Amino acid sequence: MTSAGNGWWRQLRRWLWRLLLLWLGLSLLSVLLLRFVNPPYWSWRLARAIDPPAKISQIRHDWRPLSAISHNLQLAVIASEDQRFPEHFGFDFKQINDAIADARKGDGLRGASTISQQTAKNLFMWPSRSFLRKGLEAWFTVLLELCWDKQRILEVYLNVVEFGPGIYGAEAAAEYYFHKPAAKLSSYQSALLAAMLPNPWHYRIAPPSPYMEQRADWITTQMRQLGQITLQKLD
Repeated sequence: MTSAGNGWWRQLRRWLWRLLLLWLGLSLLSVLLLRFVNPPYWSWRLARAIDPPAKISQIRHDWRPLSAISHNLQLAVIASEDQRFPEHFGFDFKQINDAIADARKGDGLRGASTISQQTAKNLFMWPSRSFLRKGLEAWFTVLLELCWDKQRILEVYLNVVEFGPGIYGAEAAAEYYFHKPAAKLSSYQSALLAAMLPNPWHYRIAPPSPYMEQRADWITTQMRQLGQITLQKLD
């Protein structure tokens, strides 16, 4: 390679490093900002608005602090989605290993994403699957765990997660399905909402199918076993 070629390559590498450092700094700054500021929009919602899987009749969203969301729903999503949420640092390696073992036995590959990972995905990622997206999701998950406490992660998750087409967050879901605020949700109502989370565009709870009733019963049992002490560990 000529000296001119070497100079061009060195300059390109410098610019690439600068762009990488700029992106890392901006991602850290955005996570720090969202520690205190509730996002009016987030990437998953924007992606759904641009290319929804099906027609959306109306967008529903009403932010609520964690204190205005029923403990029942807080416990239900932990019981359903991430029972080790108070203990892990963003990644539940036990669940990941169990999912890999199940896949090797032919049971199919199931998800093992934590609430922290799902919050990072909803805030910063897009719906398509790729190794790039998973890598970026992991980076933002680490930042969330470093910069936020568990209560803030759970609060943001419960306010941005989908509970059906165009239904974002606990308050909108509680009003839409049960005609009451999120603070008043019962254990079983909370379990029904949590049961929707793996596929909110497909599952229905108005009225619930036998499968959804069965899944809600399982979540309710898990809630009793976990107990309110699980939420106390988030303090």
